Amino acid sequence: MHYIPNIIFLILLIAGFGLFVKSLQKIYRNIRLGREINRSDRREERWATMATVAMGQSKMTKRPVAGILHLFVYVGFIIINIELIEIVVDGIFGTHRFLSTILGSTVYGFFTATLEVLALLVVIGVVVFFIRRNFYGVKRLTMKELLGWPKEDANWILIIEFALMMAFFTMNASDFILQSNGYDHFVKVGSFPISEMIFVPFLQVFSFDNGFLFGVERAAWWFHFVGILFFMNYLYYSKHLHIILAFPSTWYANLEEKGKFNNLESVTKEIKLMMDPNADPYAAPAEGEAETPAKFGAEDIFDLNQVQLLNAYSCTECGRCTAVCPANITGKKLSPRAILMKTRDRLEEVGKNIDKNGKFVDDGKKLLNDYITKEELWACT
Repeated sequence: MHYIPNIIFLILLIAGFGLFVKSLQKIYRNIRLGREINRSDRREERWATMATVAMGQSKMTKRPVAGILHLFVYVGFIIINIELIEIVVDGIFGTHRFLSTILGSTVYGFFTATLEVLALLVVIGVVVFFIRRNFYGVKRLTMKELLGWPKEDANWILIIEFALMMAFFTMNASDFILQSNGYDHFVKVGSFPISEMIFVPFLQVFSFDNGFLFGVERAAWWFHFVGILFFMNYLYYSKHLHIILAFPSTWYANLEEKGKFNNLESVTKEIKLMMDPNADPYAAPAEGEAETPAKFGAEDIFDLNQVQLLNAYSCTECGRCTAVCPANITGKKLSPRAILMKTRDRLEEVGKNIDKNGKFVDDGKKLLNDYITKEELWACT
């Protein structure tokens, strides 16, 4: 009976990561539906771009207040989840605060105190973002393409992050009281400044006995663990895939000068034929040449390249592109954000088609016209 919680923990851990890996495989398969493109050149620049943009959040500096808050949430949430290592070891082997035995009391105290401060910054960030998104009326966050699921998704992510941080503080506060009371295996380890200041007094008001506090600590611990697994698997359905895909997306970024176009060989050939007065439009193609010209443009996700499909998945739906789009500013229907969102919608529908049939079966739909209108595209300046 003593090992039942450990067995349940291991089952949940394997199931959670198993589902997550399966979701990543589907995303990879869907991206591979696009045309191949070689972006393996200039590796040093690509690593630098990924480090500064994806990791360093350099794009957020143009809006410093929102950028700092986003940095709080991003860095705080990622670093706090380093504690998942400790949770996994404790959950499998039945230990308690395993890292304290590895790091020592001083370093572990600094580690847990740092996590507490970061958790508070995450809470501040998500609360401000929730208010800003729902009550402040920022134009790019209230546009029609965000109505329905996109807005709900953004709110759910903020709510989940807030709930996870509350569970984190509750776990630490009850743990601290049990340590102070010398209850069972709760030895004095760690430093919990935020929990001691805010959450411990709240729990002490009710004069809970050690048995009840132990139940609170365990409930918060399990909630935090299961919540992380849920959040991880929720990403597949959410715009917050950018937490993961921002890294490959920035690595495969186009490093050419802005505005530079690469001429399509097939288009160049057709133009030359049109401009050649001696060319016979009815002549049979030369040996080895295709009978019909290569396809121009794109009408479905299969015509886009793999990096473009990756970008559709990694779009954060922040709307900064739409906010500076001349066509959108002047009232046209074009919204660059909506183009990416619709591309992902179509890509996911094609993926479901493949899941159901084993291969893609023509569903009579195309990205062009069924998802993205010609009016939107022609509005581009």
